[in-house]
Amino acid sequence: MKSLSIGIPRLPSSLLSCMLRSHNTIRQLHAQTSPSHIPSPTPFVPDTKTFLSLIGRNLSQHAAKIPTWESLFSLKSMQLRKLGVEPARTRRYLLWWRDKFRKGEYGIGGDLQDVKDSVAHVRVVEVPADRSSRTLVGPDATKKLVVNAPPDVPINEPKLRALKPVHGLKVQGAHTIVGPFVEPVKGTGRSIATVKVQEGMWEQRRGEKIDGGERRKVQVRRKRKLEELRKARA
Repeated sequence: MKSLSIGIPRLPSSLLSCMLRSHNTIRQLHAQTSPSHIPSPTPFVPDTKTFLSLIGRNLSQHAAKIPTWESLFSLKSMQLRKLGVEPARTRRYLLWWRDKFRKGEYGIGGDLQDVKDSVAHVRVVEVPADRSSRTLVGPDATKKLVVNAPPDVPINEPKLRALKPVHGLKVQGAHTIVGPFVEPVKGTGRSIATVKVQEGMWEQRRGEKIDGGERRKVQVRRKRKLEELRKARA
């Protein structure tokens, strides 16, 4: 008796070509967002030492162990452990901030472009309001923004008004710049200020553990209850 063979149906060439293109597109997208992607330094964060200093938790003490920007964004957790980055929660914190930086998610000052010697000047400018505001208030409506520019640039300079507002800073009242780590420049009525790289500017503070934290809370509270019962019986 002849054995029956079941043939595998062939896909149309057009469908096969479409599937291959989709596969290549997915691979390219994965490569762009891969954990191995090394982002470019920014004017506010030009090197490893500055990055470690900004994110805090005393990670700046490990700057000598991670000398290059490439190593900062390529070392794995086990490699960081061998270099002496301890404890494990510190390594997880570093990897977490590393991933955020890859995605362009910075702390205060991370988007500043005009930076000299780790110091950036910010100032208030008045620009035309968006269309909805002009409709409600009038065609000449304006709004005030905080932008990153040296203090010697004329206030009516067109390029000054084209700058993007600085993330995390805002104008309070007539011309006062407010926001974290802002230092007003004397004699400017607080309309010009500086933002300087400081230790722990981007640090995410650890929450205070209550009763030993989530993992030990039941055990700690049970021991406390038993101790209270023992004392009550004494």
